[in-house]
Amino acid sequence: MEKYTDDDIRNMDKITCKIAADYLGISPNLLTIGMRNDKLPIGFAVRQEDRYRENWTYAIVPERLIAYKHGKINEVQVQGIEHNLETIIKEFTEMKKDLSFLLRGEEL
Repeated sequence: MEKYTDDDIRNMDKITCKIAADYLGISPNLLTIGMRNDKLPIGFAVRQEDRYRENWTYAIVPERLIAYKHGKINEVQVQGIEHNLETIIKEFTEMKKDLSFLLRGEEL
């Protein structure tokens, strides 16, 4: 029996990598590696680095996860969504730098 149904996934406020991996029947490690390398089109992985460490943040889109599981994801749609997300991430990164400069008088 499946641990999560499509409706369970749709009704979640946040889908963790563990939940998504359980839903797809794969390991969380495989899921994160697939997202980091743009091989698993269920959301996006954002790499954040500072002076001391590297950190990854994952955002899993419920409908993309469900579509992927059922083999109904359209690669053209995925590429368009990913392009838009990359633009948003770039803009937020610039806003973060500007805000940091204003608040601290220094860039990150």
